[in-house]
Amino acid sequence: MIVYLTYNDAPSGIFSSQVIDVVRFLNAECKANVRLVSFISVRGFFSNRNKIKEALPKALVLPMFPGVHRWQWNQVVLRLLFFLWKPKIIIALSVLATQLAMKVKNKSTKMVYDGRGAIAAEWHEYQVVNHPMLLNSIFELEKQCVLNADFRIAVSQQLIKHWKEVFNYESNKHVVIPCTLSSQFESVKLDEISIQQKRAEYGLNSDDVVMVYSGSVAGWQSFTLLLNFIKPILSSGQQFKMIFFSDASKQIEELIHQFPEQVKWVHLSSEKVAENLIIGDYGLLIREETVTNRVASPVKLAEYLACGLKVVISNHLGDYTDFILQTNSGFLFQNILTQQLKQVSFQDKIQLQHNVIHKVSKKTYLSEYYQILEPASLN
Repeated sequence: MIVYLTYNDAPSGIFSSQVIDVVRFLNAECKANVRLVSFISVRGFFSNRNKIKEALPKALVLPMFPGVHRWQWNQVVLRLLFFLWKPKIIIALSVLATQLAMKVKNKSTKMVYDGRGAIAAEWHEYQVVNHPMLLNSIFELEKQCVLNADFRIAVSQQLIKHWKEVFNYESNKHVVIPCTLSSQFESVKLDEISIQQKRAEYGLNSDDVVMVYSGSVAGWQSFTLLLNFIKPILSSGQQFKMIFFSDASKQIEELIHQFPEQVKWVHLSSEKVAENLIIGDYGLLIREETVTNRVASPVKLAEYLACGLKVVISNHLGDYTDFILQTNSGFLFQNILTQQLKQVSFQDKIQLQHNVIHKVSKKTYLSEYYQILEPASLN
């Protein structure tokens, strides 16, 4: 048996594409016996448990002890579980899940650290966690995961570089797998009539140039930077439209008040995002240059491209800035001129989709997944 372990990660669009879809893929394509074990908050436990179980009926969803700083208290339950199941491989998402697993696993069990970013940097740069004890210990905890795991998954080459520079990581026992597309985005079918019909639903004119922002309004999304980019473009002409698929925010409300005929906000469930993104010409992925963003692999970029949008991107964003420029799939936001923003042709949309499907399809990384699943004795 193989266990995929998560800690304090609630069901969401990201959880669905980067955890649930991965478990499904490993079981279906690699013929592995992978079972998800998720420790989630007691707040909304039964609702969130049902969401995970609906997607993965065999998943074991457990309540974590209240307070993320009490993460070690969950060892007792996990130790009993591993004693009963005796997993051959444990894949743990991020730092605290990996720490839990390393403390209770059998010595012969292969420990795989699924590194989704520069966690210590992210916590300090964006106040993801406010507890002083955790903030003081996260650097050492992350270092132990990187150096002591038997194998590692990184989402970007830049994350590997970060490990080498910050933690003196010297091993080659790792694979790089970017945040891959969920099944709904891999199966997006683009056709001109559907795009026109969906644009009409939003009241868009035939000559409108549509910018889209889809995702979180959390700190690392650098929302103020994004808004400062948008405002001059909207001011330059009524044909420029901006649509937000996100949570509500006061900044978006202010932008709508300033440009009532050009800006729209819609909150969508994760299942509805793909069918609505196709209305856009450009997807915005503008973030400040922090360690968190330099090593990132934002799945939102892949989703934009899969729906036929060019990407307006910031510099040094994981491995993706170079990819966008090399494939002519968008522009650097620092260098863009308003006159460059024109409607993206249907033929270009098809090419954009083709470019990204190969790069971020799980099937592209089948050999990397097989390396993860090799038994410990082969390392």
